[in-house]
Amino acid sequence: MKVACGIAIGVAIGIGAAWLSLTPATAATPATAATSATPAATPATTPATAGPAVLVLGDSLSAEYGLTRDTGWVKLLQDRLRAERFDYSVVNASISGETTVGGKTRLPDLIKRHKPAVVIVELGANDALRGLSLQSTEANLRDILGNAQKSGARVVLVGMRIPPNYGQDYTEKFFGLYAKLAQEYRAALVPFFLDKVITHPDWFQDDRIHPNAAAQPTLLDNVWPQLKPLLKSSR
Repeated sequence: MKVACGIAIGVAIGIGAAWLSLTPATAATPATAATSATPAATPATTPATAGPAVLVLGDSLSAEYGLTRDTGWVKLLQDRLRAERFDYSVVNASISGETTVGGKTRLPDLIKRHKPAVVIVELGANDALRGLSLQSTEANLRDILGNAQKSGARVVLVGMRIPPNYGQDYTEKFFGLYAKLAQEYRAALVPFFLDKVITHPDWFQDDRIHPNAAAQPTLLDNVWPQLKPLLKSSR
């Protein structure tokens, strides 16, 4: 499902009129999303590397939407783990168009199969795009965080922003939801996944929604400071 996922997100504040013109009604949909995008990586792909798993539960921003295979930030994460001598495998269970509902539904089986030591949750933008209520998004994220922690995994929650044209009250409450849940569940928090990316228009694909290959190292750098303290070195 090639639904543009961050549609959102981004949006942001300062990237340009094309982003700010996105609205819930006109934001990219399966019909308007970039059709030339390379298919996303197969969900729940695991490299041959042994060791405890880091599970990435995300949407198109983590599923290599529109990118050459093995150039997304999740693959770069596996490379960094090896370079810094952390003996972990990475399971990329991200799917383009995924919502918190889908993530909640898929997580129990993913936990059963991969027994992750860490779960990175990068979801929520598509909820706003599809008009799901904040209450539903919050309930689903609570379910995801609770189930991950009950399995013994530590959690990194990746925060998102949505465009101001969704309404100030909604956008502020949506953004604040991540910090609220991270504090309540004592999860590590990435405040805003696209930090330092949205200020570079040339770091986006032609749809002006999805980050391109040049942005992937920065996406990883946004996640790494919150993830690294949760890992055990093999040195």
